[in-house]
Amino acid sequence: MNIIVVGLSHKTATVEIREKVAFSPNLIEKPLRDLVALNDIVEGVIVSTCNRVEIYATTRDIAGGIARIKRFLADHHRISLETLEPYLYSYHSEAAIRHVFRVASSLDSMVVGEPQILGQIKTSYGYAAEYKSSGIILNRFLHKAFSVAKRVRTETKIASSAVSVAFAAVELAKKILGDLSEKTIMLIGAGEMCELAAKHFLNSGAKGVMVTNRTFERAERLADEFKGEAVRFEEFLQHLHRADIVLSSTGAPHCIIGPRDVQEILKRRKFKSMFFIDIAVPRDIDPLVDDVENAYLFTVDNLQEIVQANLAQRNLEAEKAEEIIEQEIGQFYKWLSSLEVTPTIVALRNRFDEIRRAELDKTLSGWKDLPPDGEKRLEALTMAIMNKLLHTPTTALKQAGQGGRVDLYVDALRQLFDLQTCHQDDGELELEE
Repeated sequence: MNIIVVGLSHKTATVEIREKVAFSPNLIEKPLRDLVALNDIVEGVIVSTCNRVEIYATTRDIAGGIARIKRFLADHHRISLETLEPYLYSYHSEAAIRHVFRVASSLDSMVVGEPQILGQIKTSYGYAAEYKSSGIILNRFLHKAFSVAKRVRTETKIASSAVSVAFAAVELAKKILGDLSEKTIMLIGAGEMCELAAKHFLNSGAKGVMVTNRTFERAERLADEFKGEAVRFEEFLQHLHRADIVLSSTGAPHCIIGPRDVQEILKRRKFKSMFFIDIAVPRDIDPLVDDVENAYLFTVDNLQEIVQANLAQRNLEAEKAEEIIEQEIGQFYKWLSSLEVTPTIVALRNRFDEIRRAELDKTLSGWKDLPPDGEKRLEALTMAIMNKLLHTPTTALKQAGQGGRVDLYVDALRQLFDLQTCHQDDGELELEE
């Protein structure tokens, strides 16, 4: 049995294409049932996120299985295969295992190290388990992918550093101000970057948020979202002394906070430190503010430098993660190969023994003057011949199961000897026609 992957991602398709082939989690039951109803597709899982749509499946016919899944994607979303196929990639066997391990470990993500993809794959697998489209191989495979992702996060620092400007601001504030649990934030401007940074600050324990904006209604809406306080823009300097962290991003053509403003504010605060983050272009805060004692000013360029340094560090950690994945691929592939090897060896021995017994019985039935111990001797002789004949193919099959192209040996033996094999699952054998 082979594992195959067919899909597209942010690396191969635009968001317009990805939207067209996305699957709704509320309507996933029918696609899963249709998927495993395809010829040659035994098990299937559908992963659909904003950045990727992938199908993980098992099949005996690699080329046929991949072709059928491509057609399934096109037909299900009513897109011509000719239009869709240039955006699709496919993997099988060891390459498929490597790909899924890398995806689960966020090495294939838009932002390396982001944690969301692992949860998304777990959710997708949950649907497949619920609707019984996954079986022994994909169950074991995806649980292995989860453990590999956990090992990558435990043994590397791939997710330990900030790689967005908003999150870098929070990490920088922690380094300077320490514990944020008693800190108050003022957002000057209510744009997307300010909103994202506020979420990060609150998630890091900040106790409150003030929001000011030229459009007061927008400030009120954002303040309500964070259970904070809206401040009128023309009055924000009067409230600035209450803020420990100031994040500014307006469209003002000139600076709105100067060094004298900050000096007066710090006097009111009894010179308790303040942290200013200016992510506006042009700048909202005069660079001379950084010369004021107990005032710390950082611009978007400072934060970008931190992000780039952290991305470089993540890339180094990703190299360690790739080594872990290579180790884990070998272990899983060995298990997958054993699923094919052991039942095939059993079936081969059974077929040879069936022929041996039939011929032995035929010989014994017509042998009138057989010595008393003759039957035992003939039994031993035929067993010895059978074992000698099976030794070489059995050894070759076991060696192939350690990482070679075991599927070639297995398929050849099944066809040559018309074998029926059994797959083992939790100690029980299920006959496969």
